[in-house]
Amino acid sequence: MILAAGLGNRMRPLTEHTPKPLLQVGGKPLIVWHIEALRAASITDIVINTAWLGHKLEAALGDGRRHGVNIRWSHEPEGKPLETAGGIVQALPLLGHAPFMLVNGDIWLRQRFTPLRDALAAGRQAHLVLVDNPEHNPAGDFLLACGDAAPEAGARHALSAVADTPGRRLTYAGLAVYSPSLFEGLARGVRPLAPLLKEAIADGLVTGEYSAGPWVDVGTPQRLHELDAAIMAGTI
Repeated sequence: MILAAGLGNRMRPLTEHTPKPLLQVGGKPLIVWHIEALRAASITDIVINTAWLGHKLEAALGDGRRHGVNIRWSHEPEGKPLETAGGIVQALPLLGHAPFMLVNGDIWLRQRFTPLRDALAAGRQAHLVLVDNPEHNPAGDFLLACGDAAPEAGARHALSAVADTPGRRLTYAGLAVYSPSLFEGLARGVRPLAPLLKEAIADGLVTGEYSAGPWVDVGTPQRLHELDAAIMAGTI
C-alpha cells in the first residue's frame, strides 16, 4: 500500500493543483519511484489511498498496467483524509489477510524492497525501517534495541518502549511491513497510526531495522528542489 492521501499543505503552492506524490524528482513522480521499487521486488498488487486531488493521481496512474503492476484505489474524503491507520482500515478489504508492505508516498529512498518480503516474523504485528535522524526530527521516533554498538544496516531488532534500553533512537522512514491483525476490528474513521504502534511496541510485537539511506522526507519545496538537483547530478 502506498500512502498518498496527504493534503500537501507544507508543499504549497506546488500542491495547489498537483498531489504531492506526483511532484517530480529525477525526471519522474515521487510515487513512480516506489512503484518501480515494488515491481523490482515482484510486488505487483498495489493499493493506493488518496484524498487531495485523488482523481489526478488515478488519472495519471490508472490501473498501473503501464508500470507493470495492478493498482487498486481507496479514495478518502478530499478535504478530510482518514490519517494513516484510518486509511489502512478502510483499505483492508483490498489488502487481504497476508502481511503487506506500507510506504509513504512523500518520501524518497534508495532501498531494495525484496528483503522486506519476509521481514515480519511470526506473531509480530509490524516491522519498521528506520533511518538516521534528520535535522527536522533530531530526537527520532522509535528506540531500536540494538545494544550499545552502532546499528548494522538490515539487521533486525526489537523496538522497545523502555527509555533506558541499550540501543539507538531513530526516525521512521515511512516504510514498513504490517500484519492486518494490527488493524482488524477497528471502526472506520479518522485514526492515527502512532498510538497503535506504541501499544504494539509495549507488547513486544514490533521489530525494526536500520537503513543507512539515502533517504529524504520530501516535506518542503526546498527539500524537493535539493533532492531533484542531487539526483540529476548523480550525487545521491
